[in-house]
Amino acid sequence: MTSWHAFAMALLALACSNTLAHSGRQGPTTAGSETGSSGSENVGGGRVETERWVGTWTASPQLTEPGNNPPFPGLAHNTLRQYGYVSIGGSRLRVQVSNEFGDGPVALKSVRMAATAEPGAPIDPSTDVPLTFSGSAAVTIPKGAAAYSDPFEFALTEMSTAALTIHFDSVPNGITGHPGSRTTSYIVEGDATSSETFAGAATTDHWYYLTRIEVLAPTSASAVVTLGDSLTDGRGSTTNGNDRWPDSLSRRLRANAPTAKVAMLNAGIGGNAVVSGGLGPTALSRFERDVLGQAGARWVIVLEGVNDIGGASERAVATKLIRAYEELIATAHAAGVLVYGIPILPFGGSQYDSEEHEQARQTVNDWIRTSGQLDAVIDLEPVVADPESPTELLPAYDTGDHLHLNVAGYTAMAEAIELDLFLSNG
Repeated sequence: MTSWHAFAMALLALACSNTLAHSGRQGPTTAGSETGSSGSENVGGGRVETERWVGTWTASPQLTEPGNNPPFPGLAHNTLRQYGYVSIGGSRLRVQVSNEFGDGPVALKSVRMAATAEPGAPIDPSTDVPLTFSGSAAVTIPKGAAAYSDPFEFALTEMSTAALTIHFDSVPNGITGHPGSRTTSYIVEGDATSSETFAGAATTDHWYYLTRIEVLAPTSASAVVTLGDSLTDGRGSTTNGNDRWPDSLSRRLRANAPTAKVAMLNAGIGGNAVVSGGLGPTALSRFERDVLGQAGARWVIVLEGVNDIGGASERAVATKLIRAYEELIATAHAAGVLVYGIPILPFGGSQYDSEEHEQARQTVNDWIRTSGQLDAVIDLEPVVADPESPTELLPAYDTGDHLHLNVAGYTAMAEAIELDLFLSNG
């Protein structure tokens, strides 16, 4: 072997190793679990990886509460069509379906993706693509597991709506889903996977089983994950309006050339807590799955803790939250992920309001602002607080429960975030 050939091969090995190391760790899979990169170019006689998987859409899964389960006729032997508002685009995709909280296997007979103008609109049949899992149209996902589709060709446009249609066989009693979708899903009896419209369908504003859409993107592309509760999940936003604050921030990233390839992944869960209580897995327990396990994740914005404080009866809640934040930061930094913190927003006048709870909020916020442990502090409290009563939300941004913001408030939050925080060398 010539010295030049040896050098080229060493360069190839180093490039491939670096690309795979930053490809984003994946959750448990049972099929179609290809990881790493697949794009390449010739360099000095070798082939150097130039692309990797990056998430463009996500929904953090949880055990669906009985009141949020699919309406009649249910999912078993029927067809579900649901919609994801993606961030970055691409031409090669893969999709993840999760049965993490099932009490038995879920069997999918077929899955398809198509482009559509908006949730509920007819799909564009010219874009309709059948998905496969390890080469098969059908896949059975054991309880506690997830499956990736095989990579497939699809012209996904940035900031567009993708329609995912699933024809189910058997479905367990425990349904894995995301109740706070703020997006309408449609269920019809039998196999309707290729139907352009779902006339007469049952509707529900929840997502089920679908957890990730990823694109093969240049290695310069990365993702920012927003970890939070209902304020991030979008309570107070418009159903099918895609006007949660992460949506608005995503549109700003897309319109700014230096950040146009920064994907947005919303990992909010309504009612979620950081340490204990709340709805869904706590932020501590899901951090590996929902942040570090996201393909291409480089940054995480944390806005969470109000439900811990609001549900606490002991004074130690602030200390517990600070310790939890320290653990999240250390875990993220060990994985090469930057952590940005948003101080807990005002909740004066809400069901959580009390002197002790406000004191806890101030203690936690002082630590967020002054500890120096975060890579940046995104202080949105002055943006949404009432100057006349700083412990309360500005009335123009208040949904009326004095805890959640409306669309104007979420838009103001997104517009106040500095885009330079998401430069590739940031």
